[in-house]
Amino acid sequence: MGTLFAYSLARDNDVTLVDVRGDVVDTINESGISLDDGAPRKVIATRDPSKIFATDYLFVFVKAPNTLPAVRPFAGQLNPATPIVSLQNGLGNEEAIKVALGGTVPLVVGITNEAAYAVGHGRSRRLGGALGSTVVGSAGATYPTVRQVQAILQRGGLECAIAYDIRPHLWGKLLANASINPVAALLDAKNSIITDDPNAGELARELAIESAAVAKALRVNLPFSNAWEYVRTVLAASPDGRNSMTIDLEARMRTEVDQINGAIVAAGRRVGVPTPYNEAVLRLVKAKERAPRE
Repeated sequence: MGTLFAYSLARDNDVTLVDVRGDVVDTINESGISLDDGAPRKVIATRDPSKIFATDYLFVFVKAPNTLPAVRPFAGQLNPATPIVSLQNGLGNEEAIKVALGGTVPLVVGITNEAAYAVGHGRSRRLGGALGSTVVGSAGATYPTVRQVQAILQRGGLECAIAYDIRPHLWGKLLANASINPVAALLDAKNSIITDDPNAGELARELAIESAAVAKALRVNLPFSNAWEYVRTVLAASPDGRNSMTIDLEARMRTEVDQINGAIVAAGRRVGVPTPYNEAVLRLVKAKERAPRE
């Protein structure tokens, strides 16, 4: 995702990428970044966060468990007016960014259904080849700042809208991720397993209904009336995709399950809504994260 957005933004802006992997940094500095069959675009890559302390916008694309350590080096170093933009999965990213940078940081959060997969260092391809869409809103930023973020994304050729209340959109995507990602990941399958297999489909449906009940108890007005039908719509848009949780489990990497299903379990406890399906897949995914390689 970082490469997809960086490539789009690099059309009209100077872009610097921060990555902890030296081989990735070296390749990008030598060859640029590319998306689909587009010509490479020149950007700067570095392992040193201090190289972007003077940035005009800071986009955060790390996995949710890594948000706090990734953002913490910028504490006290950025211009206090520098907008921070998070389009990450799950809940808790807003809180982690504010812990690192302060509660008054001009934070813009949102969701995107842009999807891409890496085909090399600094090279990505869109899933399905289709342009996605992004919705952004304020988590501490002024409306003019949110509008500036929308404009910079649109100038990069990305579709972007503004929501005056972003929370329903965050919870809508959370619900879809909670229903799709762990089921496909535990089965080591494409997302289409949920529509192809009745047992997988029933589990995803129960996860969606349960997650919607938590949102309702929190008085979050989800941007759809039927949670399961919404999940089916999301599935229809990327039936052959392998979601990030599936890819992470396959690589024996830590997943975002704590920030997705775990966040729903925690919210359910706060409002007194049982979440046995979310808790079950949370425990299963975490067990599989720790399972030894065969």
